[in-house]
Amino acid sequence: MNADDAPWRELLQRVQGGTCSVDEALAALRVGPPAAELGFATVDHDRARRCGLPEVVYCQGKTPEEATGIAVEILRRSDRLLMTRATTEHARAVAEALPQARYHDRARCVTVLPASPPPRGRVAVVSAGTADLPVADEAAVTLEFAGNRVERYTDVGVAGLHRLLRHIDAIRQANAIVVVAGMDGALPSVVGGLVDRPVIAVPTSTGYGASFGGVAALLTMLNSCAAGVAVVNIDNGFGAGYLASLINLRTAATDPRT
Repeated sequence: MNADDAPWRELLQRVQGGTCSVDEALAALRVGPPAAELGFATVDHDRARRCGLPEVVYCQGKTPEEATGIAVEILRRSDRLLMTRATTEHARAVAEALPQARYHDRARCVTVLPASPPPRGRVAVVSAGTADLPVADEAAVTLEFAGNRVERYTDVGVAGLHRLLRHIDAIRQANAIVVVAGMDGALPSVVGGLVDRPVIAVPTSTGYGASFGGVAALLTMLNSCAAGVAVVNIDNGFGAGYLASLINLRTAATDPRT
């Protein structure tokens, strides 16, 4: 079997097995195969159909040229692009090929966004300290890429609890809450004890020596005494934003008031 035939064979097998309709197969045949081979990468064009969003480019470890090649290929079949952990060198190379691309310096992300309907639902991104903003911004950019309405609450850590309480009524209105904290990592437990919404906790590597690069915050969040708190990996703002988007957009789709 020719390797180039593999995507089409898989598509036909899905039709035969009843997991893909004839109309879906025809649409796939019109736009091209579900994956594109670039030599150094295989771009998954089918990701949006399966997961609701196109493939996201993780730039760390990729050369600027490789990252740009993947970005250009994604935009052949998608109206939006998100690249995470991008350096200024990545951003500069992408901008030469895609002038519409925007670099979010603190978040270390590159985006291309369509002129789309107003963002849906509501997600709160709550960060403990200013030092946690790079990770919080990565979560917020991810949420905006996915079409969510984002509300940010910064520098509201537990060292000055009154700062959080000033905003708690607004935070309670969100469909999902991303809470980003380093140091002792206590903020997600506090928020979790004040709201009836899912909380996605993000430990950051912010802190002095005994924070062990975010491990102390991670363990605190995993041991949260508040129910309804889920935890992603250290500094993983993207993962938190993606998960919060799944929650928010499903809620917004079923509740027109949100």
